[in-house]
Amino acid sequence: MNKEIQIDTEYITLGQFLKLAEIIDSGGMAKWFLSEHEVIVNGEQDQRRGRKLRIGDQIEIQNFGAFIIV
Repeated sequence: MNKEIQIDTEYITLGQFLKLAEIIDSGGMAKWFLSEHEVIVNGEQDQRRGRKLRIGDQIEIQNFGAFIIV
């Protein structure tokens, strides 16, 4: 079961997503988190904190779960 992360803009960045999903406490932690954890966006690994996530995108992070942008 995917955890739903709701946005009210056209997109959010991967760094913003990590904070919104309560995976990290601050945006400053995004670079470190992405260097230490494998993040899969729509089936492809992506470590760019500026990656744009839009409604319908699926994110998987091992040991943290699966998420979908709604």
